[in-house]
Amino acid sequence: MTITLVIINLVIAAIILGLFVLMQKKGVSFSKRVLTALGVGVLAGLALQFSYGSAGKITTMTTDWLGLVGNSYIKFLQMIAIPLIFVSIVAAFTRLQLKTNVAKIGTTIIVVLVVTAAIAAAVGIGAALLFKLDASSITQGATELARAQDLQDRVASVDLTLPQKIVEFIPSNVFLDFTGARPTSTLGVVIFAMFVGIAYTTLKGKQAKEAAFFARLIDSFYAIIIRIVRMIIQLTPYGVFAIITNTTATSDLGAIAKLGTFVVASYVALIVMFIIHLAILGIAGMSPKTFLKEAMPALTFAFTSRTSAGALPLNVAAQERMGVPSGIANFSASFGLSIGQNGCAGIYPAMLAIMIAVSTGIDVTSWTFILTVIAVVAISSFGVAGVGGGATFAAIIVLSALNLPVGLAGVLISVEPLIDMGRTALNVSDSMVAGVVTSKVDGSFDPENADNEEHDAVTA
Repeated sequence: MTITLVIINLVIAAIILGLFVLMQKKGVSFSKRVLTALGVGVLAGLALQFSYGSAGKITTMTTDWLGLVGNSYIKFLQMIAIPLIFVSIVAAFTRLQLKTNVAKIGTTIIVVLVVTAAIAAAVGIGAALLFKLDASSITQGATELARAQDLQDRVASVDLTLPQKIVEFIPSNVFLDFTGARPTSTLGVVIFAMFVGIAYTTLKGKQAKEAAFFARLIDSFYAIIIRIVRMIIQLTPYGVFAIITNTTATSDLGAIAKLGTFVVASYVALIVMFIIHLAILGIAGMSPKTFLKEAMPALTFAFTSRTSAGALPLNVAAQERMGVPSGIANFSASFGLSIGQNGCAGIYPAMLAIMIAVSTGIDVTSWTFILTVIAVVAISSFGVAGVGGGATFAAIIVLSALNLPVGLAGVLISVEPLIDMGRTALNVSDSMVAGVVTSKVDGSFDPENADNEEHDAVTA
């Protein structure tokens, strides 16, 4: 009987996946298909949980088979992330659409990312204080305790002084970083790509023939990578449906209810920070309405897939449609994967720091402590990975720097997927803001000559 019910569940899931195929053939927009997959996934997951229980045998077997779709989708995103980051940054140099020197553009992007991360930290602190978050009031079960131990075990790998941490960013073996083996592998690849790009620009004046060949090679590689990305992005509704169904079906709803205050506080902070992004764009001279229209496909993808790196081509395409030059768009989108992520490296660790500090008896209303948290978060926002686990890495760094018990962060494991969707979307948003602001400062922002045609297929 168990096998029969599992087969029925999978047949229903297959029919739902078939409906997404039909929606695509009828020309339903990408954003609508993804959001539909999200909603249907939640309903399907709840149906499984209420019918068979979150840990029931039928639920476990059904989600195991659905994982074939969801987990494969995640693996595909991870597969393409590092090559995409590398070729996007190098292509920014070979296309030479930058009107000022690269150092100035890179510095401006980094400053915007770090400053917005500091603002995000302040917003996170405000939300934690407003909702009176306290880690000691949350009961830790077996899952939370296991997570706490895992976090404690990882502290040694990131418990470094600031000079040591800066040195750690520099790749000693770039091939190792291409495998994503280190927590800071993403930034390592970014740094290596910068060296390759700078070497190309110095080579152009001395060995024009070789430089031209390299530029054509990178353009070809970029075209192939983007084609692969398009293929993977087309799988998003199917992957999102499977992932959300599994997450909802196996989640401990009781634990989520207990952490409901933290979830609400997190989304209040995320929404406030997103409004601040729109305000920054307005001050820079760009219509928030235009930004929302062009950014929505990338933000929707980031929200549902929970990967900033996977959203990189959509991010770049959105910026180019707004009027940001290709070079700056590639830089800001790529830098935003590992520097100043407002959601994962700004709001989240700041909120954790406050709620854990409260449980240890620290006066969290002290301006000295608040400013220290903001400074630590801003400095620690370098090197956060853009594909899964970045928020945890950022939290470990911040909590250990503040001498707070890292293990207490494990109490939030049951709501991680839920809040990670909003955090990832905010990460992508802040990198777009950095691109727009930088191009405005550079004087190269030109909505009239926006590159709409080249990336239409990416967001179709």
